[in-house]
Amino acid sequence: MTKGYDEVSGDLRRRVRAGEFPPGDRLPDEAALATEYGVGLPALRQALADLRTEGLIGNEDGRGTFVRGHRQRAERSNLRHQWEKDRARADPAERKRTGATEQDTGLTTGQLAFQAEYERIEAPEELAAALNLDPGDAVLKRTYRTRSADEEEPLKVARSYIPYEIARQNPDLLDAAREPWPGGTMNQLHTVGIEIDRVEEVVTARSPTPQESEELGLAPGAAVMDVRKTLHDTDGRIVEVADVVLPGDRYAVKCVTTLERW
Repeated sequence: MTKGYDEVSGDLRRRVRAGEFPPGDRLPDEAALATEYGVGLPALRQALADLRTEGLIGNEDGRGTFVRGHRQRAERSNLRHQWEKDRARADPAERKRTGATEQDTGLTTGQLAFQAEYERIEAPEELAAALNLDPGDAVLKRTYRTRSADEEEPLKVARSYIPYEIARQNPDLLDAAREPWPGGTMNQLHTVGIEIDRVEEVVTARSPTPQESEELGLAPGAAVMDVRKTLHDTDGRIVEVADVVLPGDRYAVKCVTTLERW
């Protein structure tokens, strides 16, 4: 009986996950695999395309098809915000022990690599509206990339925007060399007397730009999730807007709603 491409992709998927083809190994060429499975080249190529879309294999020009290495998975929960707020006033040792990305991934601080870039910018119209500022007002833009120490691609790319008038109240908040900051943004804002009252997040899915596909090491066909996060203080003022790009082939978004009892 002739196999369908879905049977072939299922068996190849099993073999990759079982380690029969370990990360970095080159798969047999298409003709050999087609013969092994008793299928034509079109069915075999469709099966391989499925595995590429899932990020299990990839092509290297002129060298063939290789098994991709393990990619760290992550889960982003809305419960992280209360955890971050509780931690904002913790002692320095506790704040240095772990961070939000560690919560998302289960990795330790030593298993992560972190990069931060700071710059002062003039708020364009859309950003100014999001921060309740006037266009051209000064904003501190911070770009964060965090990755597993044994991977090249970041787990996410986050761009944070804080009104410069807020950040300048503590000169340490203008210094990228102090990153990663123990306690994150909520602790940073706490140092200038700001308590966060509400976090809003809007998550949308879209196709990645070519630059994002390359930087995040996305599998062909994988989408990204855009998270627009807005922090409001206890006076209702917007004190930070952040845009976070999550690779859809390694991140899950988990929403937990606690319901008031009758």
